[in-house]
Amino acid sequence: MRSNDSATGTVTIAVSTPDAAGQATPTAAAAPARGPLVSRGALLAALGVAAFSLTFPATAWALEGMGPWTVVMLRSVLAAVLAGGALAVFRVRLPERRHWTGIAVVAGGVVLGFPLLTTLALQTSTTSHAAVVIGLLPLTTAAFSAVRTGARPSRTFWTASLVGAVVVIGFAVQQSGGAPGRSDLLLFAALLVCAAGYTEGGRLARHMPGWQVIGWALVLALPVTVAGAAVALSTEPLRLTAHAVGGLLWLATGSTFLGMVAWYRGMAAIGIHKASQLQLAQPLLTLVWSVLLLGEQLPPAAPAASLAVLACIAVTQRSRG
Repeated sequence: MRSNDSATGTVTIAVSTPDAAGQATPTAAAAPARGPLVSRGALLAALGVAAFSLTFPATAWALEGMGPWTVVMLRSVLAAVLAGGALAVFRVRLPERRHWTGIAVVAGGVVLGFPLLTTLALQTSTTSHAAVVIGLLPLTTAAFSAVRTGARPSRTFWTASLVGAVVVIGFAVQQSGGAPGRSDLLLFAALLVCAAGYTEGGRLARHMPGWQVIGWALVLALPVTVAGAAVALSTEPLRLTAHAVGGLLWLATGSTFLGMVAWYRGMAAIGIHKASQLQLAQPLLTLVWSVLLLGEQLPPAAPAASLAVLACIAVTQRSRG
């Protein structure tokens, strides 16, 4: 059978046939697509990375006029309104019961956990130092995927992934002066919960369109985020500057919803482990946005690091497995 996705057309999924007892039994396992769909999947995953690369600068803007809890809860509430509206307009039926555990992991990891932990960390960390998290995220997501889905990438893939992670981490540490800060534990925790959410979301996107995965996760988290927003707005200062509003709107629409739609759909098409390695470019893109939007200085090592990362990405995308 084929499952329609408004962003990309169709992708092959598992087909079920009744057995002797009348129960549906899968006859073909879902697998990453081939040919043109792979190219579209890689493009969608890359668009997701581009959207995510603006997350830290947008968070820094939002924190200029809002407290950290207000930023996290409002971005999720606004994204849930957008996602819930789409689910209602298209009359999407509730997911099967077996998918709700995975949706809860997505909600806990990418809707609540990662935004909260990184926002708290950015109160005392620069965006370049926070990029350490993103430098480790591709490798961690690939590892989670190997455990959760049974994917077995080749040695070439793991070698290129490790080299890319080392390049990005070394670059980020050099940028921050190599001194660990109080935010490091928060960033490390954010890395783990985000990798879990990415892996589970990529797996679910083989069974339902990617926008529905993040949509239902946002809706599931809505009781928590609405209550949290109410408390945060009553206890934290609020100044609706252009930067604060613009940053919050991007976090809600770009980072939390539209970026995740493209990201999960891309993961379903090319595989979680290959999509994850495209994120090696994210810290460097974040640095570019930090220069343009926050006035930070572009370091001399950035071009060399960018070329090394692009080479590692090319190897991971061409590797077998």
